[in-house]
Amino acid sequence: MSQTFHAVGRRKSAVCRVYLTAGTGVINVNGVDDKNYFNHAGLSIIMRQPFEITQTQGQFDVMVNAKGGGITGQAEAIRHGISRALLLQNPELRSALKKAGFLTRDARVKERKKYGLRGARRRFQFSKR
Repeated sequence: MSQTFHAVGRRKSAVCRVYLTAGTGVINVNGVDDKNYFNHAGLSIIMRQPFEITQTQGQFDVMVNAKGGGITGQAEAIRHGISRALLLQNPELRSALKKAGFLTRDARVKERKKYGLRGARRRFQFSKR
């Protein structure tokens, strides 16, 4: 029986639990094939980047539970989770993944709205007279 590696990826408010198993390269997100889940082709490419950098395309099946955020944030959270799971599977891949920046949690989030303003920084229109 093949071993399953579990990791969590995060981006903005998206959280993705990634389960990596030896297989043929099938990626399921919330029980749906990744091509059907992400309607934009670029998001599937973003998700598969850790496999391309480590030359492990088609070696692993990935099962993902994604929630929160939008589809772009989820795709980047899946990339983060896959990178972490690959690292658990083979610690020698660390330098390649680190160099690409896939192991770093992207901490940028939406800035909160402040009181007295229209948005985070947008002010109401000023009238001198």
